[in-house]
Amino acid sequence: MRIVCISDTHGQHGQLRIPEGDLLVCTGDFTRRGRRAEVTDFNDWLGSLPHRHKVIVAGNHDFLFEQMPDARSLLSCAIYLQDEACSLHGLRIYGSPWQPRFFDWAFNADRGAPLRQIWAQIPIGTDVLLTHGPPHGILDTTVRGQSVGCEELTLAIQRVRPKLHVFGHIHESYGQLVRDGTHYVNASSCNLQYLPIHPPIVVDL
Repeated sequence: MRIVCISDTHGQHGQLRIPEGDLLVCTGDFTRRGRRAEVTDFNDWLGSLPHRHKVIVAGNHDFLFEQMPDARSLLSCAIYLQDEACSLHGLRIYGSPWQPRFFDWAFNADRGAPLRQIWAQIPIGTDVLLTHGPPHGILDTTVRGQSVGCEELTLAIQRVRPKLHVFGHIHESYGQLVRDGTHYVNASSCNLQYLPIHPPIVVDL
């Protein structure tokens, strides 16, 4: 399966050149402030793409999905995952929007036990893991040189060992690497100045 990965488009999805593939995944921050009109516009754009499947998780900018549980109905052109799984062509995909507390944005959780409980829900056998934020120490370095990813997520990945982990959140750590059998992708489409200059990353599984 050819998987096209994007994240952190911040309403500028229309400026991206999206490669062909079987599955498009977006790991959150597809809006600026999570307004209904922004979500509807994003959904319309998804509907215009030829990919057979689209799977989405929310991010810290996507307030509507935290405030209104039925907001997922606005994403009629995609599968929305919020601490849940789906299966596509033999791949088990799990998605979650949470990240370590970050000011007063959406889907914040405290480091330690609260996040450990969230990541404990990721089932063994997950092939593709979609989270908004990165694990600690992997494509999570800010412009100030700080590694801000989630330590508890790192431990969960060691337990689950997915084939692919896609995330965003830290724009300046866009890129990919393979470590201990997991292919990690920071698919942030926007750079630190919120310009959508990073191309989608394509992974074949």
